[in-house]
Amino acid sequence: MARFIDEVNIYVKAGDGGAGAVSFRREKFVPRGGPDGGDGGKGGDVVFIVDRRLSSLIDLRYRKKYLAGKGGKGAGTHCFGKDGADVIIKVPVGTLVIDSATDEVIRDLVKDGERYVLCGGGKGGRGNAHFKSSTNQAPRYAQPGLPGEEIDLRLELKLLADVAIIGFPNAGKSTLITGISAARPKIGDYPFTTLVPNLGVVSFGDHGGYVVADIPGLIEGAHEGKGLGIQFLKHIERSLLLLHIIDLSPETGREPEDDYEKINNELTKFSADLAKRKQVVALNKTDITEASEKVPELLEYFKDKGIKVFEISAATGAGLKDLTNYIGTELQRMKDGTEES
Repeated sequence: MARFIDEVNIYVKAGDGGAGAVSFRREKFVPRGGPDGGDGGKGGDVVFIVDRRLSSLIDLRYRKKYLAGKGGKGAGTHCFGKDGADVIIKVPVGTLVIDSATDEVIRDLVKDGERYVLCGGGKGGRGNAHFKSSTNQAPRYAQPGLPGEEIDLRLELKLLADVAIIGFPNAGKSTLITGISAARPKIGDYPFTTLVPNLGVVSFGDHGGYVVADIPGLIEGAHEGKGLGIQFLKHIERSLLLLHIIDLSPETGREPEDDYEKINNELTKFSADLAKRKQVVALNKTDITEASEKVPELLEYFKDKGIKVFEISAATGAGLKDLTNYIGTELQRMKDGTEES
């Protein structure tokens, strides 16, 4: 199974500028040859490029230092040194570039194809040809190149999805995302089947669809790192809407209302803003007789909370069309800034 890496620490340094040259013309038939030292080349930059084809930071996991090329030294006959090569770091959409020393977010890379120069290469030193004057016809000094910028970084990936599917392990999140999109996550009947977030695109109207993320199962104490914990809670933060799926099957041994409250309690402890995010509830496995008997009472429970509820069966596909259409319409309303009808 592919590994999902969502945080790495790296050191980056732009290239130092090349030194200017000290040189004098030594040409035949030129008795008064003057200084002709060229400038040093510029150091290479550290450049981040956002690539939507990447899904994690795993490519950066085993390389801790990124050093751009140094500028070349200047030479005689006013020859400039060669510029140093840039170092290119490709990252997924949704990568945060953070200063490790201060925890300051330097850049939030959210646009595919974005090119961001983080550290500029040092400027090349000027050769001695620049320093000739009426009082100094033969300067014997040149400038050294300037050092390139450097910094220790922490890169964090936060998924960009319109909708985050949340709920207890084995609630049916993976089956649901399989039923509403082309995503094909691993599905099983044991705890934490989903070990990495899965992204899928749901087709909707003329708007090109929307992105959903199947977030690995949360449990009580997740905000403290229990289960898969805060490793994946942060991926919910960018989502506009939370789809809370609740397993009604009797095999869970849990009460649906308790499941709902416990998950929301974890959201609140992790982030007060996240807890206020709009939610839609999907009551799953209503094709089971014992589960369907719980529905009337739950509809009243969520009605009192003002939460939209859908009865679905992720396994059979029942209710999924109504659910996805509602979410698509609601997302469009939220993006347009219109009032809920």
